Amino acid sequence: MSESHINPLGQPIGAPLADWQSPPWLEHRSLVGETVRLEPLCPHHGEALFEAFAEDRTSACWTYLPYGPFANASELAEWIRLNTRAADPQFYVVISAGQALGVAAFLRIDPHSGTAEVGHIHFAPALQRTLAATEALYCMMRHVFDSGYRRFEWKCDALNAPSRRAATRLGFRFEGVWRQATHYKGRNRDTAWYAMIDRDWPSLEAAYRTWLAPDNFPENGQQRVALSALTADLAR
Repeated sequence: MSESHINPLGQPIGAPLADWQSPPWLEHRSLVGETVRLEPLCPHHGEALFEAFAEDRTSACWTYLPYGPFANASELAEWIRLNTRAADPQFYVVISAGQALGVAAFLRIDPHSGTAEVGHIHFAPALQRTLAATEALYCMMRHVFDSGYRRFEWKCDALNAPSRRAATRLGFRFEGVWRQATHYKGRNRDTAWYAMIDRDWPSLEAAYRTWLAPDNFPENGQQRVALSALTADLAR
């Protein structure tokens, strides 16, 4: 529970925000890590992304997204063209080892409240479960909090177990389920809500820096310490 104060009427009220001001709109610029680069998504990324996504032979990675799979690269490029015109969602292509391997976006960007959400995450098999995949999301978190936002959200279909596990591993805190929150692909969606807030971020960022450090990945490439062990119980 957030800190509360008592007003002159004896009522509990939220903590004052005397030192906080609404940040500007999130700048849509390249975000760079050691193993990954995020660039604003453009239609010309369609062919490379289609080839990378095609490695998912079953199309299982599209199950919990409201669109896809796409029949060909042109169809994907057209979807990108139509969905990158607005300022929100703010789409990025994830590039690792010189290859376009995934997509992620900021959405529900609200400078007045200081909140933003990460979503539309779709990583090709070659990117999944890699250091670069985690670092891509770390770059997005860092951009949000460095820009002065107070809250970063993660939402998913409550039945999407992999997404829920990922949110917990990344340090997002579970906040509840909204029943019948929406629908997509002709079916109901109950939405699970997760978030991290600015007071969580210093400890979470330290955990990420420890996990991403070269000495956490010796020559065999296996992590010495799991990220989940470093982020456990940090979000309060």
